Amino acid sequence: MSVAVLKPSLGSAARSFLARPHNLLIDGKWVPAKSGKTFAVEDPATQEVIAHVAEGDAADIGLAVAAARRAFESGPWARMLPAGRARLVWRLGDLLEQHADEFAELEAQDNGKPVTAARAGDVAGSIEMFRYMSGWATRLVGETIPVSSPGNWFAYTVREPVGVVGQIIPWNFPLMMAAWKLAPALAAGCTIVLKPAEQTPLSALRFGELILEAGFPAGVVNIVTGFGETAGAALSGHPDVDKVAFTGSTEVGKLIVRAAAGNLKRVSLELGGKSPQIVFPDARLDNAIAGTASAIFYNMGQCCTAGSRLFAHKKVFDKVVDGLVSEAGKLKIGHGLDPSTTLGPLVSDEQHRKVQGYLESGRSEGAEVVTGGGVGGNRGYFIQPTVLANTNRNMKVVREEIFGPVVCVQPFEEDDLDGIAKFANDTEYGLSASIWTQDLTRAHTLARKIKAGTVWINTHNWGDAAFPFGGYKQSGWGREMGKEVMEHYTETKAVGARLV
Repeated sequence: MSVAVLKPSLGSAARSFLARPHNLLIDGKWVPAKSGKTFAVEDPATQEVIAHVAEGDAADIGLAVAAARRAFESGPWARMLPAGRARLVWRLGDLLEQHADEFAELEAQDNGKPVTAARAGDVAGSIEMFRYMSGWATRLVGETIPVSSPGNWFAYTVREPVGVVGQIIPWNFPLMMAAWKLAPALAAGCTIVLKPAEQTPLSALRFGELILEAGFPAGVVNIVTGFGETAGAALSGHPDVDKVAFTGSTEVGKLIVRAAAGNLKRVSLELGGKSPQIVFPDARLDNAIAGTASAIFYNMGQCCTAGSRLFAHKKVFDKVVDGLVSEAGKLKIGHGLDPSTTLGPLVSDEQHRKVQGYLESGRSEGAEVVTGGGVGGNRGYFIQPTVLANTNRNMKVVREEIFGPVVCVQPFEEDDLDGIAKFANDTEYGLSASIWTQDLTRAHTLARKIKAGTVWINTHNWGDAAFPFGGYKQSGWGREMGKEVMEHYTETKAVGARLV
């Protein structure tokens, strides 16, 4: 299948932004990289260069960390009351809402995702993240402790910001991942050096303009664009960074941990996944088919939570597979800026080649391509939505994270929930899972047996700013969102006073 890919026009606001210089945000100013280098940003649907941005490296990271340290220790941010921080974080949500369409277009242009999905999901979710997290600025409380030691004591705890935070975000949800990282850290009172993915730096840079417009003091948020092996490595290993928060692949997460060991900085990691979907015979098949299809084809399968392993009971297996094929056929491949597009390109040539390699591997190991299996589009990095049958746990396509619109389907006939859970847990990952059934006793019982940070029932890829997110096993450390994320950006100080 080859689809003619045409590039719709951008709105005036997005065009104006792309026409501006794209420098680093350090200490409240936009500055070029110390090396003077820039790198190209590509439209993944057309392979055209749409911008050049500053290529920061270790020298620029050093300047950004120093600015963040000054802002944390002695700037106005250090003296700001919690209500003041709350107002500024809320203000970011308001500003983002005012520019929602522009950001949706930038995400579609930069990442390739459908603009309608970016507007309804990425942008709307980011707005709510800032508004929700703003409330935590005034709710970080300690407690008094009734101790049993002899004497007269007053013991209590206080919550304090962890300090300077290095945040490294991925390319699959550039704006939303920035919001997930920035909002809680700012609410806690931390200062930040943000390193966007080199493939998708544009929405972070545009958001940096909103940060300045909102009135954040200089140095509170610094943004350094560049490559992982230079800027990212320098940030992870910097001795004056107190914490690193990373979202990305498990392989890079392990590198982050090793780099952070120098000063034993705190680390939180949201990493890869190979999420199971389990469809029981009593499931409402219309909902289950649409939901399981969305779980793998949403964002072109470039989700750490993508439902890439689908287990369907033998009684409904054929219906589920036929339904997936039908849902795949409904998807319209095209440029992300086209409002009618429902499946955009993969983010880069590297990712495109990687997914093609997995498809070749699946075929060579005996998987049946029920639908898809090839490239799509006359240019750009498109992959057809693909369903692979006759798969087993020994195949690479079943064991490894593909990060593309490819689902491996397998039947099961066991009624034993322990046996089903064994299938679901047969992976090094433990990020998410979904269970499709009308029997809620079965659903909740199985949910307890699945080793994953998130288990959905009769849905997939649902989230909320108050709903914690993170993984078990090699899917990461710690949690994003909800009250749980605030633990990562604060320290608990215990104070014991002997009253004499």
